[in-house]
Amino acid sequence: MTKEEIMQGLYRRYIKPTETKQGTFIGVEIEMPIVNLEHKEVDFEIVHQLTSAFLKEFGFVPTGIDEQGHIYSAVNQENGDVFSYDCSYNNMEFSFGKEEELHTIHGRFRRYYDFVQDYFRPYHYTLTGMGINPNRKVNNNIPIENGRYKMLFHHLSSFSKYAWLPMYFHQYPQFGMFSSASQVQLDVTKEKLPEVVNTFNQLEPVKALLFNNSVLLGENKELLCCRDMLWENSTHGINPHNVGMYDCEITTVEDLLNYISTAAIYCVERGGKYLNFKPVNILEYFTLDRLTGEYLEDGEIRSVTFQPEPEDLAYLRTFKFEDLTFRGTIEFRSACCQPIRDVMTVSAFHLGLLQKTAEVKALMDEDNSLYHNGYNAAELRRQLVRRELPGYINRDGMYALTKRILDLCRQGLTERGFGEEIYLTPLYERVERRTNPAETMLERLESGSHIDEIIRDYGR
Repeated sequence: MTKEEIMQGLYRRYIKPTETKQGTFIGVEIEMPIVNLEHKEVDFEIVHQLTSAFLKEFGFVPTGIDEQGHIYSAVNQENGDVFSYDCSYNNMEFSFGKEEELHTIHGRFRRYYDFVQDYFRPYHYTLTGMGINPNRKVNNNIPIENGRYKMLFHHLSSFSKYAWLPMYFHQYPQFGMFSSASQVQLDVTKEKLPEVVNTFNQLEPVKALLFNNSVLLGENKELLCCRDMLWENSTHGINPHNVGMYDCEITTVEDLLNYISTAAIYCVERGGKYLNFKPVNILEYFTLDRLTGEYLEDGEIRSVTFQPEPEDLAYLRTFKFEDLTFRGTIEFRSACCQPIRDVMTVSAFHLGLLQKTAEVKALMDEDNSLYHNGYNAAELRRQLVRRELPGYINRDGMYALTKRILDLCRQGLTERGFGEEIYLTPLYERVERRTNPAETMLERLESGSHIDEIIRDYGR
């Protein structure tokens, strides 16, 4: 493929679906850790039994079955909702079919969640609203037994092969098995793409302030959101353009398309087998005659050579905080799983600000309490995911700015006319108390609360 053909392929995949967007549909994904309250590893047999009961109760149809015959994903064919396990059977996910407003999604979430909690209760298990499974050290952190998840784990575990790179790799290749996120996809028109990506990229420090909720208990309590580090300092981050924030300004659709073309591809499928290989820029990938990849067969990693194919564009996977998808949506993926009572805050925040990007940009342009102090947005986020805030930050001004952003968000939701602004109440409370779920958890632990009390509370 020539560069022109590749760029045309990327345009068809990522940009063209946004050309005909009308209105705003919402897609919500909520991952939650499964916790054994006896502080033992999760018994996957109990999880599999729950899966069968859930599918029977709600009429979901299996779409993914692992090598042992266990269901790891299923869909409701009427509303498009997906019940699944993300990476391992320690992490449950509800993904909701697109809707026009949040109340419908929240109602279905409550029904699914209550059913799971009622089923788990006799076993002393629970779901909870934490970004890191508090039992990660005792759980059996193994991938779901299928080609995709096992090869993904193999890819993440291969970081020692890249010791020659001038970057730091953490020691948690299994992080997908104990970390949980709250993600939302929103329809965006082609004309709005640059403005939305730019504005929400600049908002990432404020989002950290509000949504931090991923603490590696017992190892690094100073990091209130380790989620960024887990992705960026893994093999996913070998090419930094695959993860995290944009380190350049996106002013046109062409800028965005060019940025996508700088991402790396590291996995394709051949003959039903997932092949992993050294990450390579997507433009360079199609100039290669052959590549060497690895696949899993009979429990062993084997090597194979293969040729690039035009269809491989479908395997380009990026994990940007503002990630353009092939559905014509932007997926906002930087927020940790939130306490269950606050489960809709992440979606409401992004939805309310989607039509207020110009006003939000104006606020950030005039602010001097957080912005315009010699740090860009990515550097500010790296500061604000930590417990100790930098001394140069004007805290009064920073929280005043955050409240003004929430006011714009509330205005945006109010104008939609569905009453969705009620989901912002917990965020106003966080601004008033100058805290977030991670900070609150640590303060409670330091005041003598037991972790079980917090697990239950964050799961209500």
